[in-house]
Amino acid sequence: MSVVKIKSEKTIPASSSRRRVTILGSTGSVGCQTIDLISCAPEKYEVVALSAHTNVEKLIEQARLLKPELAVIADESKYEFLKAALAGTNIAAAAGAQAVVEAAEAASDWVMAAIVGAAGLPSTLAAAKRGAIVAFANKETLVCAGPLMMKLVADAGAQLLPVDSEHNAIWQVFDFERRESISRLILTASGGPFRTMSRTEMSQVTPEQAVKHPVWNMGTKISIDSATLMNKALEIIEAHFLFQMPSEKIDVLVHPQSVIHSMVEYEDGSVLAQMGTPDMRTPIGYTLAWPDRMQTPAAKLDLAALGQLTFEKPDAGKFPALRLAREAMKKGGVAPAMLNAANEVAVQAFLDKKIGFLDIERINEAILDSAPATLLTDLDVLREADHAARAYAKEQMSSR
Repeated sequence: MSVVKIKSEKTIPASSSRRRVTILGSTGSVGCQTIDLISCAPEKYEVVALSAHTNVEKLIEQARLLKPELAVIADESKYEFLKAALAGTNIAAAAGAQAVVEAAEAASDWVMAAIVGAAGLPSTLAAAKRGAIVAFANKETLVCAGPLMMKLVADAGAQLLPVDSEHNAIWQVFDFERRESISRLILTASGGPFRTMSRTEMSQVTPEQAVKHPVWNMGTKISIDSATLMNKALEIIEAHFLFQMPSEKIDVLVHPQSVIHSMVEYEDGSVLAQMGTPDMRTPIGYTLAWPDRMQTPAAKLDLAALGQLTFEKPDAGKFPALRLAREAMKKGGVAPAMLNAANEVAVQAFLDKKIGFLDIERINEAILDSAPATLLTDLDVLREADHAARAYAKEQMSSR
């Protein structure tokens, strides 16, 4: 199979005033919203590469619209279709996991890392390694390989910009020059679609119910994670590495309206919050235009019309995911990566209707209990832990 590589050492013309961008995971929710923003200001952005997992039809549509140098489909069986559809367009076509990494290595200024799950780790690391601005919606990069990623970013002089609305909010109000004055981070959570349900009711929910988030329009996997609060659990780990804050200084507060996206509390009692309508185009736009800001199609916040904002503590008994994340952080090493891998397997099994909703947390807890005290020294160790966790999670599914 032909795999095209655009060399990462390709120079960007000094006269170019357009930011050169790459979108990894372009056909997903975050990828599509990124393209929506780029389409609003085409004079400011030039697309270098796009990648998708299996949705080749959407990738072709995006490529014809944006005219990148390279379009990559991870599913190798769809390569010939992609190649034929782009024939005569001057857009190179490629396929396979390595081609996705090569798309990340292409000479762009800014990379949107929006590939869901651990599958996005190699390409996100590749973008950081060449010193790019990396806007990452792939929280698993820091969950699974936080120490490795942060060291690589520092060594390469890359810039990590969080796309998750919670971490993006914290980023906007975090005093990096005086971090010693920060007493805690407060991640807000909508509570998901089952916040008011009993455990008995939750045991009967279906995938169709779980993907219907009450506030946000998100992809399937992250919607299930929001329903179990695993999304927030992973965000605790992400915040720990991104902001270099210990677990005990990272709290979660349920805020059903999703208007306050997160807060930073300072030692003098001040609490700074970033607010806005629940629209992912706001944090995406913040990273896309960084260090400037851009106009987005997101609706403006009208607090008078909203009337009130409410808050409550998360119910640890109904949603044990937050506890599991803190236990994984305490164990350290490969434990967070194994928790993430098991969760990916369990979520997919639930979507496939092979297990029940509450079986997701059962499998995650079993994995964490069995996680060895192995230090995360390199990517080979990470891969072994990931594979072991996925295999063990499948065994747990069959032992119901």
